[in-house]
Amino acid sequence: MYRTLIKPLFDCVLALTAFTLLLPFLTVIYLLLLVGKTKSPIFYQSRPGKNEKVFKIIKFRTMTDEKDSDGELLPDSQRLTPFGAFLRRTSLDELPQLINVIRGDMSLVGPRPLRVRYLPYYSLKESTRHLVKPGITGMAQVSGRNGLSWDKRLELDAIYVENLGFLLDCKLFMLTFIKIFHQSGIQFSEGPDSLDEYRSCKIGESQNSA
Repeated sequence: MYRTLIKPLFDCVLALTAFTLLLPFLTVIYLLLLVGKTKSPIFYQSRPGKNEKVFKIIKFRTMTDEKDSDGELLPDSQRLTPFGAFLRRTSLDELPQLINVIRGDMSLVGPRPLRVRYLPYYSLKESTRHLVKPGITGMAQVSGRNGLSWDKRLELDAIYVENLGFLLDCKLFMLTFIKIFHQSGIQFSEGPDSLDEYRSCKIGESQNSA
């Protein structure tokens, strides 16, 4: 009953309340990004949600679209703006995802939605992350920064799905606020190494050791 009725209701009510209260603040961030000559302050990207249904995740844009002489995008580290770095460090770039929660694409707590191109790389157990709605925060996000390997992050997501309940959601929700306040031990982004690259390296290591 919690998964199918209470959790979606809580998500909608809390997200709508938070979005209403934060709207003036969100507007200020939007205008600052606009003044900073960000091409588009809002960033959309396709992500798989519950049952692998693809939706558009919403974020504040933290990087420019600068390209090199060959027309290729510069590395992320060179395109990340100072204000964008601040938004990432404080996780404020994730706030527009409250709209995704209100729409029903996401939950406040759940496995983070990753790239669509990663779908072929999940094991059977890891793919259980798509049995529930993805979240703005989750067990993997409050358990460490990029020090966690992809295997560990996906393992934690599977553990969350197996143990999903009201008390666990409350615990993860509170841990998120505590860690954001201290600006430590939380990671919302995918990290420096993509899952496909990580798994390809693991496969290569396995073959070399065989």
